[in-house]
Amino acid sequence: MATRAIITGAAGLIGQYFVRNASRWASGWEVHGLSRSDLDLTDSSAAERVWRAIKPDAVIHCAAMSRTKDCEQHPELARGINVEATAHLARLSKDIPFIFLSSGEVFDGAGSWYREPDPADPINIYGKNKLEAEQYVLQNPRHTAVRIVLTAGTSEHGNRSFVEDMCRAVRNGGNITLYDDEFRCPLPAGAIVRAIWELLDRYQPGLYHLGGCERLSRWEIGQALLPWYPELRGRLIQGSSRDHQGASRPADLSLNCDKLQRLLSFQLPGFKSWVTSRTHTGTDLWDFEPGVS
Repeated sequence: MATRAIITGAAGLIGQYFVRNASRWASGWEVHGLSRSDLDLTDSSAAERVWRAIKPDAVIHCAAMSRTKDCEQHPELARGINVEATAHLARLSKDIPFIFLSSGEVFDGAGSWYREPDPADPINIYGKNKLEAEQYVLQNPRHTAVRIVLTAGTSEHGNRSFVEDMCRAVRNGGNITLYDDEFRCPLPAGAIVRAIWELLDRYQPGLYHLGGCERLSRWEIGQALLPWYPELRGRLIQGSSRDHQGASRPADLSLNCDKLQRLLSFQLPGFKSWVTSRTHTGTDLWDFEPGVS
C-alpha cells in the first residue's frame, strides 16, 4: 500500500505544485491535498477527524495567512491560522514526518545571506507568527521547518504569486514601484516543491533555508521578468524602500541554503539564471521542463 502524505494549503500557490507534481517527484506517495474548502484548519475537532480518516505517513504544511498586510490588519486571525493551527497539526502528526513551510520574514533584514543558526528578529506580524510556529514544530525531533522567501509560480486563478500580482496591477491600469534596495532570493515554485519532496525522502529533520542562489533587488527581479511578461514594459518604476509606507518589510532576506543543498540531487537555481535559460514556450515558466529529472 502506498504511503500517504497530506498537503495542506492545496489550493494555494505552492500547495498546487505539490499536488500537481506528486507523480513526478513523489511517485511512491498517495497524496491527499487539503484546501480551505476541504478543512478549516482552525477547527481542531475537524482536523482530528481528517487525520484519523486519512492516517497520513507524512504531512507537508503549506497553508498560511501569508499576505503581510492581511496579517497586520487581522492579527488574531493570523495567529490562529499561522501559529495555533500549525501547533495543533504538529501535535496530530507527532509520530510522523511533518514539514512546515516557514519564511525568511523571521529575520529583520539588517544582515544578508542568513544561515539557519542566525538570530531571528521579525519586524512584522507575519514574521512573528512564523517564528513562533517554528518553535512549536521543532520541539519534535521528527519535524522540519523550511524557510522560503519569494515564490514565483502560476496559480489556478492567477492571484497567488508576486508575478501574478504585478500582472494584475498592470491590467488594472496601474504602475508598479519596485525597490532597488530591498533584496530577496526568489525561487520558482517547481524548484521549491522538488527540493521538499527530496528532503522528505532523505528524512533529515530540522531547520532549513530554501531560496535561489542569486541575491536580487526587487527592481532586478522586475527587469528579469520583462522578456516573459512584455505587458510589464514601461510600467515598472524604480524606487527605494526609504519611501515605503505600510507594514514593515525586511530590507534583505537573502538566505544561505548550503545545509539543504548538500542533501539535494540538483542545484538550486538563481532566479535570473532560471528565466534566461528557458527556451520552451507553452509550458509553465515556473516548473521544470518536461524531461528534466
